[in-house]
Amino acid sequence: MNSKLFKPTLAEFVGTFVLVFVGAAAVVVAPLFGVVVPALAHGLILVGLIYAYGNISGAQFNPAVTFSLLVGGKQDAVKSVVFMIAQFAGGIVAAFLLVAALPAPDTEVMISLFGEGGFNYGVTTGILTESYVWQAALLEAILTFFLVSAVYQAAVHGRAGNLAGVAIGFTLAASILAGGVLTGASLNPARTLGPALAAGDLSYVVPYFVGLFGGGAIGGLLHAYVFSPEETAT
Repeated sequence: MNSKLFKPTLAEFVGTFVLVFVGAAAVVVAPLFGVVVPALAHGLILVGLIYAYGNISGAQFNPAVTFSLLVGGKQDAVKSVVFMIAQFAGGIVAAFLLVAALPAPDTEVMISLFGEGGFNYGVTTGILTESYVWQAALLEAILTFFLVSAVYQAAVHGRAGNLAGVAIGFTLAASILAGGVLTGASLNPARTLGPALAAGDLSYVVPYFVGLFGGGAIGGLLHAYVFSPEETAT
């Protein structure tokens, strides 16, 4: 790997690891406290991560965001592919370490908290996922479009200045509040794949990926070529 690419790639791995670990842990306890907990956990940790790693890698931490930058011509293919591999790896490691750090689902303490078979592994699923998976994927696409829109306008186009991290984190939190119960509000393929592998259920991953990458691509194309500063300037 190019030495100039190593540090940003490592930052993408670490940042995605932190995002998925915190997000999945919040979803594990969400049945006890409600959707506000994962919404705040994802949104707040993303704000912190953007300010911590933004100057190193751009703080993407999301293959759908990285893909949006690729199709929007803001990032080359090699860097995008390497980043996505690091992001998926970070998400997978985070999901399995979270499970390893907790008691087994069939232990007394876990059953007392979540009931028999109630441990959810932090997966990004909702009430629509099992029976209406393509509707869930469509909602994921729409929510991912919202997130990518915030990334482009706040960070890529620089319209939020030093508040870009806040704008992006708040957009993620609001999207989870809106869609968390329905779909799990992943908005992030790495966030979906890691816990799905840990839980041993990949049945919904392909439709979710179609929605997540599709929403990211549409957002990238629109904000790179239609809503760019040059096109909207008066």
